[in-house]
Amino acid sequence: MENYGKELILDLHDCNNEKFTRYYISKFFEELCKEIDMEACKKCFWDYKGYPEEYDKAPVHLKGTSAIQFISTSNITIHTLDEMKRVYLNIFSCKDFDSIDAVSFCRNFFEGKIVNEIVIERI
Repeated sequence: MENYGKELILDLHDCNNEKFTRYYISKFFEELCKEIDMEACKKCFWDYKGYPEEYDKAPVHLKGTSAIQFISTSNITIHTLDEMKRVYLNIFSCKDFDSIDAVSFCRNFFEGKIVNEIVIERI
């Protein structure tokens, strides 16, 4: 069966949580798209911006930012956890990409340790 693309699932711990802002996540998406040769399209964020009381009430495992960068061939999704200093990332594309380069770029950008890395070939 012909390869349809791939998905990279990546969990990073002990990251630099100063990079968990809309500014840095936007920069991350922009640079990652260049690194893996993807065309960025629409980007969406979900976070507590403008809702500081809700952020204060949220449990530790929900305090952070979620964002999706649509690419012409699918999407890149990120979830950050501020206090836990974690990044959960999925890169899915029906266009092939170098997952080794992607992993290295993500680790270096967020300055974290990879605790889980899964590459799924889609058919």
